[in-house]
Amino acid sequence: MMAASVDPLVVGRVIGDVLDMYIPTANMSVYVGPKHITNGCEIKPSVAVNPPKVNISGNSDELYTLVMTDPDAPSPSERTCENGSIGLSWISPEAPIHQKQPPSRANFSTRMFAGHLDLGLPVATVYFNAQKEPASRRR
Repeated sequence: MMAASVDPLVVGRVIGDVLDMYIPTANMSVYVGPKHITNGCEIKPSVAVNPPKVNISGNSDELYTLVMTDPDAPSPSERTCENGSIGLSWISPEAPIHQKQPPSRANFSTRMFAGHLDLGLPVATVYFNAQKEPASRRR
């Protein structure tokens, strides 16, 4: 049942550009406010600034690493951040979100990160798309 969730990852080029093919072994649900994030869904950037609520249903004896990246930063047409820029530094569940990252985090690679820490393949993935919102006109 979980393998069907891989298709949007291929269509959205997450598999290939960001991750290698894998078989999901855990369920992950992500909510931003009341919005349930499903693979490939569109959300407004004004919604994406809110901290997500992430739930991973996996083996309670295992430790999991959450990686959040922006693989087509700064924009889909100008993908200058190779595999993505880190969108969040998360040391503990209460850490604040950081919009600016040190230059050393440019060209972050999920593959290199996972390889360096010997994490193995992902167990679950969720991604969304956010397009620029039109500026509101003031009179």
